[in-house]
Amino acid sequence: MAENGTDCDQRRIGMIKEQHNGSFTDSSLLSERKRRDREERLNIVLWRQPLVTLQYFFLETLINLKEWTIKLWHRRSILVSFLLTLAVLTATYYIEGTHQQYVRYMEKKFFWCAYWVGLGILSSVGLGTGLHTFLLYLGPHIASVTLAAYECNSVNFPEPPYPDQIICPDEETTEGSISLWAIISKVRLEACMWGAGTAIGELPPYFMARAARLSGAEPDDEEYQEFEEMLEHAETAQDFASRAKLAVQNLVQKVGFFGILACASIPNPLFDLAGITCGHFLVPFWTFFGATLIGKAVIKMHIQKLFVIITFSKHIVEQMVSLIGAIPSVGPSLQKPFQEYLEAQRIKLHHRSDSGVPQGENWLSWMFEKLVIVMVCYFILSIINSMAQSYAKRLQQKMYSEEKTK
Repeated sequence: MAENGTDCDQRRIGMIKEQHNGSFTDSSLLSERKRRDREERLNIVLWRQPLVTLQYFFLETLINLKEWTIKLWHRRSILVSFLLTLAVLTATYYIEGTHQQYVRYMEKKFFWCAYWVGLGILSSVGLGTGLHTFLLYLGPHIASVTLAAYECNSVNFPEPPYPDQIICPDEETTEGSISLWAIISKVRLEACMWGAGTAIGELPPYFMARAARLSGAEPDDEEYQEFEEMLEHAETAQDFASRAKLAVQNLVQKVGFFGILACASIPNPLFDLAGITCGHFLVPFWTFFGATLIGKAVIKMHIQKLFVIITFSKHIVEQMVSLIGAIPSVGPSLQKPFQEYLEAQRIKLHHRSDSGVPQGENWLSWMFEKLVIVMVCYFILSIINSMAQSYAKRLQQKMYSEEKTK
């Protein structure tokens, strides 16, 4: 009896070991296949496979349009309400009356805010490589207002042409009358709108992770899969990147609202992980979005604004230009275009087109304009590549599903 019981235990242990070894082999094969599929998808880019990439991009676009159309149809009551509201606003816009001055004012403010919110969304929503709109748009705008404020000793720029063009007001002002707080107040609206846009752009990872946790389905997102793998291997994490990700995840999970606020209030490339963590652990929407909005649109934006304003204040800029001139051999030649650019900006601000300083385009302005064009084009190309790779992933998953059903 005892020997039979021992034999049964040994056979049971042997079966468990075989099952474990089998599952380990299956998981290894699956991981290897995922790695090969990922490498295959990464090769689908315009500069390697242009025709395939464009074909997959258009097919993915059609699929997305079909999905959005179905979603809108299911929410047709909201869509009808939106269209009715839009019709009423359109009628109000075109009907003549004393209300038109308020309509024009609201139109101007609405499109100005929508412009900066849109740029904020593009900066953080994760389309392609993401467009660095702070460096390309908001930062230069704050810098221009700062330089103009110190030159004009005022922020009461005539509207119009502000914000399309900045010129000094005609009123006499005393030297040194401009304050840091006046400049902050001048750019507060656009900066806060941009920050609110970045907060909205952080919502997709949150909703994706939340939906995956509630439904129990595995989402079609590599970042979420990496997050789950990180949770599985949390105790064995050794490298700095993994420990940093775990620190963000622990801070958000344990501290809650104030942990999210802390992560959102500083420049943090790992904040996508905070959104995924909040969605995975079913943190309430308003806890996540409220903390993110306050952190990004209020705290972080004031930090970034202060940095740009201080950096481009009059005495700092003059010191930087003089330091450039002190560089041995090449200093004077490098200093000259900066001096010409600053002088040209002063002429524009005071609206003196009859001055003897040449009005030709400065090469610094030319280079910055071309840099913006190149970065926007690369952003568009990255979106095309990303959507083409998404369609390739659909094909791989379809093939994998067919193999499992055989």
